Amino acid sequence: MNTCFFVSDLHGKMSRYEALLKLIRKEKPDFVFLGGDLLPHATHGQLSNGDDAFIHGFLLPKFNALKKKMDCAYPEIFIIPGNDDQKLLFSQMEQGETDELWRNLHNKCIVIGKYRFCGYACVPPTPFKNKDWDRFDISDETERGCIAPADGYFSVPPSHDPAKDTIESELKQLVNNDPAEYGVFLFHSPPYNTDLDLAAIHHDGRTTVVHAGSKAIRNFIEQNQPYITLHGHIHESAGITGQWKQLLGRTLSFSAAHHGPELALITFELHDPASASRRLLKT
Repeated sequence: MNTCFFVSDLHGKMSRYEALLKLIRKEKPDFVFLGGDLLPHATHGQLSNGDDAFIHGFLLPKFNALKKKMDCAYPEIFIIPGNDDQKLLFSQMEQGETDELWRNLHNKCIVIGKYRFCGYACVPPTPFKNKDWDRFDISDETERGCIAPADGYFSVPPSHDPAKDTIESELKQLVNNDPAEYGVFLFHSPPYNTDLDLAAIHHDGRTTVVHAGSKAIRNFIEQNQPYITLHGHIHESAGITGQWKQLLGRTLSFSAAHHGPELALITFELHDPASASRRLLKT
């Protein structure tokens, strides 16, 4: 059946992971996608013992135990970081790849059968100081209230050029003209000017709703028409619009971001993504 689970923006909440792991064991999906902002919020500078304990004391043991219990029914798990996941901390997630618990899909494409699974974690410039995963979108413009990538904080020295590199250019390198007909793309940012990217900006006692997604990702979807795209990042959008999915041409786009205590879980079949459903799991 190729059943898929998709979640995003768990932000290190153990109860959300517990709810997810319980349902994975019960319903035995074939694929699980975790769309970024997976770890506790870390302060700038050195990591604390609590940050380290979450990965090595909770996340790795929990997924290892699940793999042992499920054996050959253990799903293929794909992850990407999000803008709130410091690169220094997220590098410790490599142990999960060594243990064959998950695969980090950021800036990679993996072919399984007729499907091409690709991941990209970066987002347009945010108001937040951590810039490990921030990029200019299609030009070197920064929206009002946001911080340019080169002016923020990096937990490790960047391997890219923060003053020049864009989401648009990096997506071109990732895809490299490969066919997208059966492409399943795991993004952290939603596409711009859709039902999936509305953010509430609070300033001077007033709230303004703006589109905060990626123009480059929107252009990529419209030009390449991948099979499915998965998104997170902007928690409040589904609450504002009442929508968690959108059709862009032939591409079905889903967002699992959620502004609330529950875990938003999207379930779909690879052969029939139009039948996707969304559940809010109590945590």
